[in-house]
Amino acid sequence: MADIEIRNVYKIFGHDAKKALAMAKDGLDKAEILARTGSSVGLNDVSLKIGAGRIFVIMGLSGSGKSTLVRHINRLIEPTRGEVLFDGSNILDLDPKALRAFRMRRVSMVFQSFALMPHRTVLQNVVYGQRVRGTSKCDARVIGMKWIETVGLSGYDAKFPHQLSGGMKQRVGLARALAADTDVILMDEAFSALDPLIRGDMQDQLLQLQQNLSKTIVFITHDLDEALRIGSEIAILKDGQVVQVGSPGDILDNPANDYVARFVQRRHGRPEYHG
Repeated sequence: MADIEIRNVYKIFGHDAKKALAMAKDGLDKAEILARTGSSVGLNDVSLKIGAGRIFVIMGLSGSGKSTLVRHINRLIEPTRGEVLFDGSNILDLDPKALRAFRMRRVSMVFQSFALMPHRTVLQNVVYGQRVRGTSKCDARVIGMKWIETVGLSGYDAKFPHQLSGGMKQRVGLARALAADTDVILMDEAFSALDPLIRGDMQDQLLQLQQNLSKTIVFITHDLDEALRIGSEIAILKDGQVVQVGSPGDILDNPANDYVARFVQRRHGRPEYHG
């Protein structure tokens, strides 16, 4: 398990990042900075503490910065300014070799688009991280089969991605992340492409797995119902800024501003949540 701390992270996309950063620090909004500099503010002074062994949900609408933020946690995106700490150590200080080891052993990722290798079987996809790490083929197979069974895909180990439904592909992606045995799992809109029934099943499975494994999971979604259902804690982003962090109960009962309140008001029911 790992504690994650994101400290005052800014991300500017564009050629005039220095000027745009200064304007963001002066309090100008995203639209005005874009108009004046041609640069887009992806993240604007984001600070979060993500406790170990919990499901931390980052949610917001398209363009809010949530996917940009999660990619800072494994340094797929480098910040313009700020720090990203794992157990107190700034991962921005890692050299290329140390960064490869960090991504191999400390953090894995589940993508919305599944990101499976089409020429590899389910088992080969699931054990890829272990094999790259140097685990023997025999030992990796034992690990892979365990997680294939855990996610409900027994008998599909020799199938190829094109032979699977969308829900099955997402289960393979989840099994691959679990088989990598990392401290942290990042899930970027992992269930968004699934139909509602399969999506609900995957949420149930994730919650059940979390009860048994107590992994640190950072889950990205645009869906408030999903956030409330699976999150121990929720951060809501708008235009690259954090507008509220709290438990599901806090979000429902004490929205921080009108933006959050509108999310809550659109909902017709209150799903069961855990905290």
